[in-house]
Amino acid sequence: MGLEINKKLTDGLIREHPLRQLFWECTLRCNMHCRHCGSDCKKSAWYADMPKEDFLRVLDGVAAHTDPHKVFVILTGGEPLVRDDLEECGRAIYDRGFPWGMVTNGLYLTPERLEACLRAGMHTATVSLDGFREEHNWMRGNALSYDRAVAAIRMLNAVPGLVIDVVTCVNRRNYASLEQLKRFLISIGVKRWRMFTVFPVGRGAGDAELQLSSAEFRGLLDFIKSTRKQGGIKASYGCEGFLGGYEGDVRDHLFFCQAGVTVGSVLIDGSISSCPSIRADYHQGNIYTDDFIDVWERRFLPYRDRAWMRTGECASCKYFRYCRGNGMHLRDAEGRLLLCHLRKLVE
Repeated sequence: MGLEINKKLTDGLIREHPLRQLFWECTLRCNMHCRHCGSDCKKSAWYADMPKEDFLRVLDGVAAHTDPHKVFVILTGGEPLVRDDLEECGRAIYDRGFPWGMVTNGLYLTPERLEACLRAGMHTATVSLDGFREEHNWMRGNALSYDRAVAAIRMLNAVPGLVIDVVTCVNRRNYASLEQLKRFLISIGVKRWRMFTVFPVGRGAGDAELQLSSAEFRGLLDFIKSTRKQGGIKASYGCEGFLGGYEGDVRDHLFFCQAGVTVGSVLIDGSISSCPSIRADYHQGNIYTDDFIDVWERRFLPYRDRAWMRTGECASCKYFRYCRGNGMHLRDAEGRLLLCHLRKLVE
């Protein structure tokens, strides 16, 4: 019954497709070399940082058609803090009425930069922490990463009213220590903890140590389910993947991939897409040749009518009406499904 109700609600959301989250891939430069990176970012990226004026023109167009206070802008990368003008970008976004936040590894977050970001109107921050020191630094390829990430979390937690969450890539190296990590996060004041697993794209696609077995995947979901019942920290599984019997127990909502429905993005080269994790085959336009709002209204049909996904293993699946073919980022250039979370749960 819950799945049917959720389907009706999402049918209405698709018809309306209100833009509610807008990612800006403001840089591809990064100060780390993470094993699981889907963007293959580097210290010296092949694309220069997008000039803030180019993105601000997009926001001006959005603001002409919808209430900017209802569209949350998320700065991502790469690592946003490598931009020296990050605070200027944030201030300009905020002055146009858009709330904003960023996703960071925390390496370059100092008290001075945090204060500058807060003055620029930053509302939220997401910090990656992939286990304790050994596991996290192994994942991030930087010996300072763990200490800086924890310091960043502590700094952010000390800001009244700032919404922060910690995100953890669960893999075979940190799986056994999730309970200890939970207790540690609670001890330093973390209220929101989001966990995800690696999908087969980018550097992590062929790394066996990053891939959980089916039993471990079920164990992760059981851990999240029990943590949510215990309280103390709001744990959840990432937005990707239909989870069958776990739906309603490991997230605050039932599964629905909102890419192209409420979520859009502007990527480093100007591509207009939705979730930044989605491959280039599903980009719908470019801000340097197209109007963002026109593209949002007219060109996102593959995201909003996903009947084309009903092929291969999805063709006869009784859950397709609820799953709608899983996340858009899990489709290859030919539209084939790269990963089925439900299948992984029953293997």
